[in-house]
Amino acid sequence: MKIIIRLANHADIDAIFHIRTSVRENHLSHAQLTEMGITPEAIRKAIAEAPCAWVAEVDDVPVGFSMAYREEGCVFAVFVLPAFEGYGLGRSLMGKAEAYLFQKHQTIGLETAEASRASGFYRHLGWQSVGHLADGDVRFEKRLR
Repeated sequence: MKIIIRLANHADIDAIFHIRTSVRENHLSHAQLTEMGITPEAIRKAIAEAPCAWVAEVDDVPVGFSMAYREEGCVFAVFVLPAFEGYGLGRSLMGKAEAYLFQKHQTIGLETAEASRASGFYRHLGWQSVGHLADGDVRFEKRLR
């Protein structure tokens, strides 16, 4: 199995949306993503403005991605297709997003549902819970060491 993590490009947008809408936990449909302003055009614009997204490929097929917003200092997304969980792809994708954000910030953040598996994943990677949000999510932060 050949695994690579690389910078995302415009040709990856369909795969990014396929991955995002295929996850078991925190699933959102294309329509729900559109309601939130997460559209192919928005992702295309973000990728064009900055190197802010990475794709994990297994045998040349995209199976995961991460995305970060540098100005805000936050990890926006990390998702891996269910069939490819447990191979370290999420950890590698988080590493890319964190390194990118730490170029500009001493402390970076993200938000996720407290009861999610992702919450445990982030804790395992050294993220600290710093507050609960009104919608049941929790805010995590990580400091540059």
